[in-house]
Amino acid sequence: MTNKKDSRRQFLKNISLAATAFTVTPLASVGASSHRQKTNSCEKTTLDYYGEGPFYTDNPPQITDGKLAAAEENGTRIRITGRVQNEDCTEFIPNTVVDIWHADAAGAYDNVGYKLRGQVFTNDQGFYMFETIKPGKYLNGSKYRPSHIHFKITPLGFPTIITQLYFNGDTSIADDAAAGITTGPYDATHRIIELVEDSDGVLEGTWDIAVNGEGLMGVQDIHLSKGIIYSANPNPFSTELKIKYGVFRKAEVAITVYNLQGKLVAKLQEQEMDSEKYEATWHPNADLPHGFYFITLHINDLQVHYLKVQYIKK
Repeated sequence: MTNKKDSRRQFLKNISLAATAFTVTPLASVGASSHRQKTNSCEKTTLDYYGEGPFYTDNPPQITDGKLAAAEENGTRIRITGRVQNEDCTEFIPNTVVDIWHADAAGAYDNVGYKLRGQVFTNDQGFYMFETIKPGKYLNGSKYRPSHIHFKITPLGFPTIITQLYFNGDTSIADDAAAGITTGPYDATHRIIELVEDSDGVLEGTWDIAVNGEGLMGVQDIHLSKGIIYSANPNPFSTELKIKYGVFRKAEVAITVYNLQGKLVAKLQEQEMDSEKYEATWHPNADLPHGFYFITLHINDLQVHYLKVQYIKK
């Protein structure tokens, strides 16, 4: 019987290209020891102390365009992207339900309809994305709750976890009964993320989720021993993207590009490479739509690293 992971690897080898134009050149030689860098270890996503809370509404709509907040919704626009992976961060998990809800900019929830409520699904590479507004704070007793987004995360065939996401620099975090917890099963430390303004004025944050589930191989710190994408610049880009990466042991190597739906849109011709630093150049085809894409590094058919880039079509 064919193993489903083997089948997936064969699929990635055989899939036709929708758009591809790469060149690759080696840079200075690099040994396996020269790539060492500090990185966070895999952290299982913790539950939030407040759980689901009183403001959840059943049967939220599926968000297919990634826009949780309508264009006319008041507030500062934010975009959250990330990847759902298993608890030891060795596999990414596709088709995971990510149920999201939060308050509006004034700190009020819509408890009648489905404003600022919805579900997205992780794509074939385990990635999810949604755009919304930064939630406002509201009084909880005598103190304000920090700005937060609620999540119910359900991998196919596995239990749901309920948690909340917070934002770095929020002055209400330290005194909050949930966000201020730094140890134990409700530790919120790794659920407080940085928001950085992008070229469109949207605050962008990344949150990778590690939960109980079965997925496909190739995530997290595997890149520390096999290979790494050092940079993809300029980002955003319009005509040309330079991708610098390293291979730490002789292997079959490919650089691939996926869209947010998990479709392979570009792939460097797979070839055997020595242990060196390399640079690839991507010139997107004219018919490729603008938007966000994931640049991924494959070592011996195993996806070991990725970076997110924004293509702005001229």
